[in-house]
Amino acid sequence: MADQQQPTQQDIESWLWEAANILRGPVDPANLRDFVFPLLFLKRLSDTWDEEQEKAVKKFGKDIDDETAADFHTFQIPKGCHWADLRRAAENHGVQIQKIMQKIEEANPNQLAQIFGNAPWADHNKMPPERLEKLVNHFSQRNLSPSNVSNDLLGGGYEFLLKRFSDESSTSAGQFFTPRAVVHLLVRILGPKPTDSVYDPTCGSAGMLIEAATEVKQSGGSVQRMRFYGQEVNQTSAAIGRMNLFIHEVEDAQIRREDTLQKPKFVDAKGKLDQFDLVVANPPFSLKDWGADKWATDPHKRAIGGVPPKNNGDYAWVQHMIASMKPETGRVGVVMPHGVLFRSGAEGAIRKHLIESDLLETIIGLAPNLFYGTTIPASLMFFRATKDKKRKKHILFIDASKRFGKGKAQNFLTDEDVEEVFSVYQSIGETEKTNISARLVSHDEIEANNWDLNIGRYLKADAAEVINVQDALATFDQARTELAAAEKELLKKLKAAGYA
Repeated sequence: MADQQQPTQQDIESWLWEAANILRGPVDPANLRDFVFPLLFLKRLSDTWDEEQEKAVKKFGKDIDDETAADFHTFQIPKGCHWADLRRAAENHGVQIQKIMQKIEEANPNQLAQIFGNAPWADHNKMPPERLEKLVNHFSQRNLSPSNVSNDLLGGGYEFLLKRFSDESSTSAGQFFTPRAVVHLLVRILGPKPTDSVYDPTCGSAGMLIEAATEVKQSGGSVQRMRFYGQEVNQTSAAIGRMNLFIHEVEDAQIRREDTLQKPKFVDAKGKLDQFDLVVANPPFSLKDWGADKWATDPHKRAIGGVPPKNNGDYAWVQHMIASMKPETGRVGVVMPHGVLFRSGAEGAIRKHLIESDLLETIIGLAPNLFYGTTIPASLMFFRATKDKKRKKHILFIDASKRFGKGKAQNFLTDEDVEEVFSVYQSIGETEKTNISARLVSHDEIEANNWDLNIGRYLKADAAEVINVQDALATFDQARTELAAAEKELLKKLKAAGYA
């Protein structure tokens, strides 16, 4: 039944949350997204097809042939695979859903292959039949065609669900959802243009790609010439991201599945990495077993500053992203733990190389407890292939750690926080904003500090709460390195003297 008027954003959000609550109890909160998103997308596809078919019939009459009608359809839905067919099924909805989704994927191999994920629809232990029937009936209440529920409304509802599911399952949420205010700040500073190619090597729910498109649209530009690319290792997250892109009308996008560090999928025939105008990501922090053994001879030549530690892949992500940006127009924005700013050893050598190459443009320190799954404060690092004249041989440090709002479970950034941090960035630290400190620091000063990028070294007064912990960690790390060297030297002398 078609709705008489466009629902409000709150109507859509409440209705979608009711859908999730239908499954609550027998379905683990961490798995709600695996069922709700694919079924929502299936309903959207079916209702959109019906609306497109009505337009075709209106123009050519009821006797229109399938070939002519096909020109009106964004996606092909085979006979027997419409939402009405699912509703007519008296039982075994799980089996029917699996068959319908598989046939739709097969009918649209270039656009929808594997987009519905691999949820166990027919497993009665994981999806009780009576709950699934209620969920199907619930989604049948609304006509989700674009004329009834706009892309903006449904996209907003999709984002609402992503956040609510993340709130309920914070331990696993970080792999596919980054707080939207942080995404907005990253993209705002990178400044996407209507002709840019945009790439996220850990794209999750594709929020970074969507935000880049939104930023261009809100600036009055068109995204018709933009291209969007993402890679994601998790099948469910990749599927959710692709659905999210379609719902937000970001259609010229490619999402590929695989481990980015070990098997990057955006490469040419000779194995050279594809390069993009804008590269943005929130990679998993301090990833272990990321494939260090292969990086010394990496065929994609990503170890531009050296091989990161085998149990910490932070700088592997940074180097992969830098190697993936275009040599003149490229910009990189990445979320990183503060440790990358001051840890020594192999990471120190990589950091030195990146600074001396004059690629690192800006470092922004954020408040603690902004991200799902971790309470530690994070930093944003920005790299540019070509820096502005005033920024050359300098790095802009911004401490925004005191700008945040307090939520029940975690902190958050407001729109005002984002805009004021952006204002400070634009002015190269000259604009003053409450609880934000900034300073443009020369490479000479950073070299004098042994290439340490600890924000507290350069903005001591305003980062005191974070500085003490960082300085202590840096001092401990240095002491541990010196102790290991001393023990090695002592053992050498003992052996020479015949005591060992």
